[in-house]
Amino acid sequence: MSKQKVIVTVAPTGGMAGKKQNQNLPTQPREIAEDVYRCYNAGASVVALHARRADDEATCDPAVYAEMNALIRARCDIVLNNSTGGGINGDMLRQLNNGLLELNFDERVKGVEGAGAEMCTLDAQTVCASFGGTEILCATTPNRIRHLAKLMKARNIKPEWEVFSLEDIVQDVNRAIAEGLDEPPYFVNIVLGVNAFQGALPYTPKILQFMVDHLPKDCVFNVSAIGAAQLPATTQSILLGGHVRVGLEDNLLYSPGVPASNVMLVERMVRIVRELGYEPATPEEARQIMGLRPLH
Repeated sequence: MSKQKVIVTVAPTGGMAGKKQNQNLPTQPREIAEDVYRCYNAGASVVALHARRADDEATCDPAVYAEMNALIRARCDIVLNNSTGGGINGDMLRQLNNGLLELNFDERVKGVEGAGAEMCTLDAQTVCASFGGTEILCATTPNRIRHLAKLMKARNIKPEWEVFSLEDIVQDVNRAIAEGLDEPPYFVNIVLGVNAFQGALPYTPKILQFMVDHLPKDCVFNVSAIGAAQLPATTQSILLGGHVRVGLEDNLLYSPGVPASNVMLVERMVRIVRELGYEPATPEEARQIMGLRPLH
């Protein structure tokens, strides 16, 4: 009997941390591509990509995404997932008339335009992020969700629905499904433990179970969790029949006081998958599970 397959996603960079926090963080296209290839060889089948400018600050510049995607694709067949969240600095910030900072939606949309993407994140929520006393609004209203989903559908890009709390699932994701903005299987990434985000939930076993219990029918789910929550939350996801994401975007430490690398986090996750009696999915198996077109 073949073993159940678990998709291991690596999120190598993110849009927040810098090399000062962990020197293993890859930020430039070639550096990211080389790191992703190592993670692919370690068992990752999907990569969640964030773009950075030459000065390492955040961007959704489609040219940067296209370069990253091409460099990665030249090395392996890992599934390419571009972010439309961007990050908390660089090209992504603009100041509103009321003085609030906002992640610029016009810049975020550009993540869909990066050539080569098979998936893109679609943040099904509006949150306020707080960093060092600075508050940043990340507004993805129902109309913005529709706009992103329609852009993705026109380009045959699969949305990765990112949810931080229960209402993101029962209101925003379910509304989008009812409006025909995505087709099954729906891929939902449950993100927990983002303590800097107002409107996000912490990780506990009961909270994750509660979120999973409210997922839509015909849904494939993945779990991401921040910092020390990453390991228990992803392990619980496997036991609940879900998939997992690890990487320096979510967790800069391997253990207390020990800086992680993306490969270290992927290798540990693959060991856990196998110890629990499952097998990491290949990229083509991941495409089948998520309803993506075959690469070839």
